[in-house]
Amino acid sequence: MWMRDRRGGCPGEHPRTPRRPDVSTVDLVGGVEPLRLELHGSDDRWSEMYLAHRRRILDALADRDIGIEHIGSTAVPGLAAKPIVDIVVTVDDITAEENYLDALLAAGYQLRVREPAHRLVRTPERDVHVHLYEHGDPAVDDYLLLRDHLRADADDRALYEATKRALLGRPWDDMNAYADAKTDVILAIKARARAARER
Repeated sequence: MWMRDRRGGCPGEHPRTPRRPDVSTVDLVGGVEPLRLELHGSDDRWSEMYLAHRRRILDALADRDIGIEHIGSTAVPGLAAKPIVDIVVTVDDITAEENYLDALLAAGYQLRVREPAHRLVRTPERDVHVHLYEHGDPAVDDYLLLRDHLRADADDRALYEATKRALLGRPWDDMNAYADAKTDVILAIKARARAARER
């Protein structure tokens, strides 16, 4: 995926000005959702779901300059995962929701999270999450760094899966709390991934 500088535009261009100030708080649309999480064995259908939703998103945003990638555990062959396909989409201006959000809602996605620099829409079945960031946001590089490292490193892939299995033995009030509990392991894996990339 071709990435841009954090504020948009190609290298050497003047940085663009956001259409409006971004949100400053986290809005969890619908509130906290207690849920039951289960790991499923790696499934070829996850990549098929990604491709189907990639086409759906590209059709919805056909006149927009976007980047799109499959991220998360379902993007790593051989890794057990929650059966939720994560997709990252990059846009020119996260504050200009009228340029992308209305079209995604019309395509059947539902808004779940609005927070600084990030929006998340999902399917009504909650089996696909679409994360939206601006072109060049460092968070996108982090997602791709982790995905690519887990694809290549069997030891860290096994560590990550074992961590998820241990955490899933505990009750969780919300998906975000579960995600936060993985932070230390993810940070350690990403540090090794950066070191490997710099060799």
